[in-house]
Amino acid sequence: MAIQPGKTMAKRKRSEHYVNNKEFLAALIKYREDKEIAVLQDKPKPPIPRYIGECFLKIANHLSFKPNFVNYMFKEDMISDGIENCVQYIHNFNPEKSQNPFAYFTQIIHYAFLRRIQREKRQLEIKNKILERSGYSEVFDDSNTLDGSNFSDYNQIKDAVHSKLRN
Repeated sequence: MAIQPGKTMAKRKRSEHYVNNKEFLAALIKYREDKEIAVLQDKPKPPIPRYIGECFLKIANHLSFKPNFVNYMFKEDMISDGIENCVQYIHNFNPEKSQNPFAYFTQIIHYAFLRRIQREKRQLEIKNKILERSGYSEVFDDSNTLDGSNFSDYNQIKDAVHSKLRN
């Protein structure tokens, strides 16, 4: 495909970011000012604006699709923890120190995800130890029945759990 003289190639349209950092910063500054006014007037803190909440949700959802977070069964819990931490630490963001709220809250959400993964791993270890110590007779019985019905895959599940605990 040759370029003809006098014709220019169409410029590539810039992709829109899912969170506009400048608008996000402006909303945070406005919220911070509103909060300071409320404190001076002995009023309760104003609620976090919907736009800021949407930004937290977009950042958390996008981060959950990164390769290191994508295959966890508790992804919704990770997202919830990330948003909760953003709400908890919104007052720590200082626009005089940083003009990049996107990076600040992405880091908060990232570390919330890591904490959730560690919590879930600990819970899984506890479940495995309880299962191992209580014996299999309480969880599995040898009659191949569960609640009176026969399951053909029952022994396979039992063997898989048993072999996993031995490793």
